[in-house]
Amino acid sequence: MELKELQLYLHLCNSLHFGKTSREHHLSPSSLSRLIKKLEEEVGLPLFERDSRLVQLTPAGMLFREYAAESLQRWADLQRELRQRSDRLSGTLSIFCSVTASYSFLHELLDQFRSHYPDVDIQLRTGDTALTIQRVLDEHEDVGIAALPDVLPDKLSFRIIRESPLVFIAPASPSVLREQLDRCGSSNMELPWQQLPLVLSETGLARSRVDAWFAAKGVRPHIYAKVAGNEAIVSMVSLGFGVGVVPQLVVDNSPLSARIETLAVTPPLPPISIGICMLRRKLNNPVIKAFWDMSSLHALSAAGLERGPSVMD
Repeated sequence: MELKELQLYLHLCNSLHFGKTSREHHLSPSSLSRLIKKLEEEVGLPLFERDSRLVQLTPAGMLFREYAAESLQRWADLQRELRQRSDRLSGTLSIFCSVTASYSFLHELLDQFRSHYPDVDIQLRTGDTALTIQRVLDEHEDVGIAALPDVLPDKLSFRIIRESPLVFIAPASPSVLREQLDRCGSSNMELPWQQLPLVLSETGLARSRVDAWFAAKGVRPHIYAKVAGNEAIVSMVSLGFGVGVVPQLVVDNSPLSARIETLAVTPPLPPISIGICMLRRKLNNPVIKAFWDMSSLHALSAAGLERGPSVMD
């Protein structure tokens, strides 16, 4: 039996008048009679007693009235619950970022996002930030936290969250390297970059900025180690393996910050812009669009931070 049939049956139970029920539901009396007969056949007992003057419910009809009313109420409750659930965003959001980004500005953003959308599952993966852009392009993740490249792929949307200087860092504790740096500093000498061991990123924007900086000086630096991830650079520098280059944001949030110090260099390295990137077409996904919209609350508001049409804010 169908819901429409139950609705007609309940109306007839209340009106006890075939003509009135058929008129209010734009149905012929003969069609209503056939419907009631069909219900009685399915139930196996008469539901109404009727003669030319009177229509009454039978005992079976009274029980079936309770069943019909309960069934319609349960259906209404289910519809209401489904509407409420549809209003609550649900799904999965995968994010790739560095360890530093995960507990610096991303932590606050995720906390707010979870409070607004508790039914969305967050999948957070950490790794070398130099890999972020390609992982998003390859659709390994929905969202990435990355440094804004000099040329942003057209298919990406990027929102700047923060800017950070790129800084040279050195070990703060006594070492042969530390003594060499102190001697150069005390005599205002240019650091002997050809002899100083450097710990640099394998790839990425920071590495390209460092390479361009040394090329402008006409210096071929001594690269001691190429590593993946800024956190690994800080660790190696703190142990005295060499001089490194990382964003100031990494230094500020590192548990090893007391064991390293920044070096003053001329000219300073160009700063980097750090932000959120995703494929443009994925903004049609309600979960991803909600995260993108919420990230605007954390974006830099200073003028001049947008670069071309590929940077959306």
